[in-house]
Amino acid sequence: MKKSILLVCAGLLLTLSILPARAQDAGRALGIFNSIIRPSQAPSPVMPGNPLGALLPQVGGGRAGGADLIQMLTQSLDQIDEPREIEIGRQLAAVLLGSKPLHPDQALQRYVNQLGRWISLQSARPQLPWTFGVLDDPGFNAFAAPGGYVFVTKGLIDRVDEAELAGILAHEITHVTDRHHLKALRAKARAGIATQLLGSQLNSNVAGAVSAQLLALGRDLYSNGLDQDDEFDADRNGVALAASAGLDPYGLPSVLQQLRTAAPDNPLFTLSLRTHPAPQLRLEQLEQAMGNRLDRFAGQPAMPLSQRLASRRR
Repeated sequence: MKKSILLVCAGLLLTLSILPARAQDAGRALGIFNSIIRPSQAPSPVMPGNPLGALLPQVGGGRAGGADLIQMLTQSLDQIDEPREIEIGRQLAAVLLGSKPLHPDQALQRYVNQLGRWISLQSARPQLPWTFGVLDDPGFNAFAAPGGYVFVTKGLIDRVDEAELAGILAHEITHVTDRHHLKALRAKARAGIATQLLGSQLNSNVAGAVSAQLLALGRDLYSNGLDQDDEFDADRNGVALAASAGLDPYGLPSVLQQLRTAAPDNPLFTLSLRTHPAPQLRLEQLEQAMGNRLDRFAGQPAMPLSQRLASRRR
């Protein structure tokens, strides 16, 4: 079946109101995708133990100082331009990397980056400096930060196939393109969640207090999650984005089915279940949005990631 992705997204605009049209043939898109995920002959050098280290300066550095970022977060999001958005994302990515290290498997890191970047190129903001990483953590989780930073855990990688991973990445990419984290941070900053911390340290260490304030905002954000409507929006846009990238749009619903059957007291799923709406509710919302309109773009069962990585290491 060869259908134009332009027709895919035109239908989505009329029915799902999800994503701008993309003139991409699904078969051609899959061919390009398969070609770019082959291992490169000469991988770029990376910093030992941290392939993203060069991209993540210490908290407080960058184009805008910590105090400026906090002040902007309390104002209109329109005042946060893209460079400042990227700076905020770098500092929040540092929060995530400070909590869990990157997994040492470089082939896995390259693969997830290539898959994520391919999907991000079909998004509304392909120009962002998209960076993807796998955290060395057994839990089933995925995180994003403003400006194009997306992380998944090794525990998630071990429990999904390629189409499911693509659906998760597309969901997180949508959070970034729609600035969901900035909206949440603005609400928290305006509510003064971290301002008390700044006031208690103002006389002794202003720079350290501001950095601590940003860290506090980030930790609160990732431990409590985003607005429920933003999660539903990322689900709807995520399946459309996966289809635009030539991938099976039913990968994300498959992940939600897995979450639906997870035991609530299973510590590997606790954070993911706590920070998102109930999987059954998310599935119902997606079913209502999708209907059978994306059935034509559903492919054959995706290759397990272990098989994909094994073929890349040969």
